[in-house]
Amino acid sequence: MEDKFYISFDCQKLAEAFGVEDEDVHEFMTDGRRASFIIERRLKWGHPGWELAPSEGAGYDLMDPDGGKWEVRSITRQGVYFNPSAQVGKGRFFDEEGFIAKLDDIDGFVLSDITLFPEVPIYVVPVENVIRWYAKNMIGKNAKVSRKKFLDKLLGDIRS
Repeated sequence: MEDKFYISFDCQKLAEAFGVEDEDVHEFMTDGRRASFIIERRLKWGHPGWELAPSEGAGYDLMDPDGGKWEVRSITRQGVYFNPSAQVGKGRFFDEEGFIAKLDDIDGFVLSDITLFPEVPIYVVPVENVIRWYAKNMIGKNAKVSRKKFLDKLLGDIRS
C-alpha cells in the first residue's frame, strides 16, 4: 500500500443505487462511524493480499499480506483519534494504558480524510509516528488531534 493515495467515489451512482439524493450519500460518507465500513472494504479490494479483521472486536481492521495489523480511521471535521474505539464517544474516557496496549498490537493506521468526499485522500501512518507524536505531546492527552493540525504539522512528520 502506498503512503498516500486517493479513493474516488461516484456520488451520483451511489445515490441512484440506494434510491436517495446525492446529499444523503454525502452526509453518510462524511460520518466516520458510517463511512468506515465502506472505506475498509475499498482498501481491502483495492490492495491484493490485504484482509479484513475476522470480527469487529478484533482490535484492528485490516491485515496486510505480511500479517501486519492496521487500524482504519476517518479524519473528520473534528479531527482523528488514535486511541481504541471503545474510548471514544459520550460517557467513554481515555485510558493511557489501553492506548499504549493498542499501539503495541498494531503496525499503524490508515487514515481517510472523509471531509473531502467523494475524492478521499488516504494516508498510511506507521505506529512509530503515533508513539513519537504522543511522547512529544504533538497529539492531545486523549490521543486525538484536529484535522488542521494533522494536515499542517503531523502529515509532514510521517516517517516510514
